[in-house]
Amino acid sequence: MPALYVMIPAALLIVAIAIYIFFWAVDSGQYDDLDGPAHSILFDDQDPNHTAAVDEASGPPAKPDDKAPPHV
Repeated sequence: MPALYVMIPAALLIVAIAIYIFFWAVDSGQYDDLDGPAHSILFDDQDPNHTAAVDEASGPPAKPDDKAPPHV
């Protein structure tokens, strides 16, 4: 029974800290854009129109660069 006198206030303190961290994260904008970072990995930053695959498929083959390693 005496252990409850320590464990209950400790549990309430941990819950209060968790709630404070959650509201801090919401106020600081941590949850503003959940889809943007997940979709940004799918697109190439160097091609703003995202047409690199279409250009590669429809255009003539590029001359291989001497400095580039061969593709496997």
